[in-house]
Amino acid sequence: MKQTLLVGILALGVATSAVAVIYGKYRSRMLFHQAQTLERQLDRLAVEWEQLLIEEHAWADPARIERLARTRLGMVIPKADEITYLAIR
Repeated sequence: MKQTLLVGILALGVATSAVAVIYGKYRSRMLFHQAQTLERQLDRLAVEWEQLLIEEHAWADPARIERLARTRLGMVIPKADEITYLAIR
C-alpha cells in the first residue's frame, strides 16, 4: 500500500514536472517571438527616424531658407551703407 502510494505521488510529481517544462518552453518561445517582433518594429522606427532627420535637414537647408526669403517674402541682403551697427554697453 505504501509503495503504491509512493509510486502514485512520484508519478504525479513527474507529470507535474513535465507540464511545467512544457509550459516553460512554450513561454520561452512566446517571449522570443515577442522580442523578435519588437526588434523588427525598432528597425522600422529607426529607418523612419533617419528619413525624418534627412527631411528635417532638407527643410532647414540655409540655401532653401534664403531662396524662400527672396522669392516669397521679397527679402534682399542689405548693402553695406544700409547696415546700422548698435553698440550695447
